Amino acid sequence: MILPSILASAHAAVKAACPPGSIAVDGTIGNGHDTLFLAECVGPTGHVYGFDIQQAAIERTHARLQQAGRRERVTLFHTSHHLLAEQLPEDTRGHVRAFMFNLGYLPHGDEQVITQPHTTLHALEAATSWMATGGILSVALYTGHPGGEEEARAVIDWARSLPAHAYQVMWQQTINRNQAPSLLLIEKKHVKKRGDGLS
Repeated sequence: MILPSILASAHAAVKAACPPGSIAVDGTIGNGHDTLFLAECVGPTGHVYGFDIQQAAIERTHARLQQAGRRERVTLFHTSHHLLAEQLPEDTRGHVRAFMFNLGYLPHGDEQVITQPHTTLHALEAATSWMATGGILSVALYTGHPGGEEEARAVIDWARSLPAHAYQVMWQQTINRNQAPSLLLIEKKHVKKRGDGLS
């Protein structure tokens, strides 16, 4: 296929924004695939912080990182992503190069435990404050489960409201497939202050 999947698009954008030595956050670690990807991006001098409310997700991600020899690059929090501002070290504020969120439920887990619009929006809003200039916020949206469409609409509406002078927002979706997942990418721009570029 020539056209990239949402996973390929998310990884390409994150990798471009997240060189070795970076700080990154996985807001929904799930089975640890994106957590490991971020750990590879940041390298031995960077660090990844991961969040999930389910113990199964913590255990699976820990095992995946351990097997890959990347456990020391990651700090895992067994808590909701909406508490990320309370958990991330204060000195990382404004320095996080990438946030990744996969909404919905834990694959091969309890499908009744899903991300919720109010906590997701709280987490995304906090993420914009912790992002570095040039940083990327990636959100995979899934609508094939109860509550998924409501959450996706809420997230897209929130993203539309972000000021264009401060953020570039793109939305990728396959439109000829029912309930296809979609991808939201948000880049934090350099906001010019009065006098920038003047001699």
